[in-house]
Amino acid sequence: MTTNAPARIGGVPRLQAQRRSLIVLVAAQVLSGLGLAAGVTVGALLAQDVFGSTGLAGLPSAVGTAGSALAAVAVGRLSQTRGRRPGLAAGYLAGAAGSAGVIAAAVAGNPPLLLLALFVYGAGMATNLLARYAGADLAAPAHRARAVSTVLVATTLGGVAGPTLAAPAGDLARLLGIPLLAGPFLLAGAAYALAALVLAVWLRPDPLLLARALEAETTAAPRTRPDDADGRPRPAAGRRRPGMPAGVLVMTLTQLVMVAIMTMTPVHMHGHGHGTAASGLVIAIHIGAMYLPSPLTGWLVDRYGRLVIAAASGPVLLAAGIVAAAAPDDSVAAFAAALALLGLGWNFGLVAGTAIITDAAPPAVRAKIQGWADVSISVAGATGGMASGLVVAGAGYPLLAVGGGLLALAIVPAVVTAARAR
Repeated sequence: MTTNAPARIGGVPRLQAQRRSLIVLVAAQVLSGLGLAAGVTVGALLAQDVFGSTGLAGLPSAVGTAGSALAAVAVGRLSQTRGRRPGLAAGYLAGAAGSAGVIAAAVAGNPPLLLLALFVYGAGMATNLLARYAGADLAAPAHRARAVSTVLVATTLGGVAGPTLAAPAGDLARLLGIPLLAGPFLLAGAAYALAALVLAVWLRPDPLLLARALEAETTAAPRTRPDDADGRPRPAAGRRRPGMPAGVLVMTLTQLVMVAIMTMTPVHMHGHGHGTAASGLVIAIHIGAMYLPSPLTGWLVDRYGRLVIAAASGPVLLAAGIVAAAAPDDSVAAFAAALALLGLGWNFGLVAGTAIITDAAPPAVRAKIQGWADVSISVAGATGGMASGLVVAGAGYPLLAVGGGLLALAIVPAVVTAARAR
């Protein structure tokens, strides 16, 4: 691709390109939300069924998020060199291939193949998150969090619908001779493949390549830019600007705590007599809370500052852990409330952290830095998913929930330190 044409684009056409990018990204995110929900809803139950152990129920989440770590690097590098369109489309195609592999493994009853397929399936999860950065590529700095939130909230429709379709997908699986718990991965494979198609065909002009060209054009202009009007030198292109560590830490801790508690909640509910429909409803509410508040969160981040909302994520996650630990075993409503708070705390941390990272990363190296930042998210998710099953098996679900909430409080002093360093 050439960047000559984008370099000639002025302010108004750039806004039109941003709107077009957001429309296409929203369509793809609705589809990818369906794919994302499959593994969340039945992944732990499928592993428990295959391995016959609650202690290994967190393994799918760990393997999937480990795969998403590798995918975050690969998609980030491909986006850096070729643009968002091929990078995101390739990530979703890998997620579709992983979904097909999960179905094949379930039919064959092959645990190693299941783990390999879940590893590849993790590419879809990584791409779903990386797409939020594409929404901010062409946004003005004062509106970046809102642009990120627009892409994130689009995941809500698919993410909420996905778990509620777990039971019908299971019925379809039975008709096709596929194990019940592998049914949602039929939906995931189709959804990820369609998301890749939407991006490959319609994400034009590429938002990252256009942003990079416009940045080069603006930098070459002789006029004084607003960010150096006070006489201070602008950071050199490619240098990591202040705030990067804080953004990475916030996203890492919120992901670790969220994945750990979310992964074991369906298992805990299943162990106390709740069916797939009940756990699917709870996960649907959780995913809705992860993404639906995004427009409000984006406005809050842009209005009151990245660090303020990032700090708020810690207490919200602690509240989620306390409610989950205290929930009566027979109360679907209590678990739904706990996971709604869990999703909200995650949303605060992700939107604020993403804005911090995007502010800190110049377009010349933005996709690469963002990919590596999301590796930390994937590693945290893998750690949380693996540790969650072991903690529940050894100490119980309430300890996992409260311990995760207390760990999230570490966000507050980290953010305070970052604010003082400015």
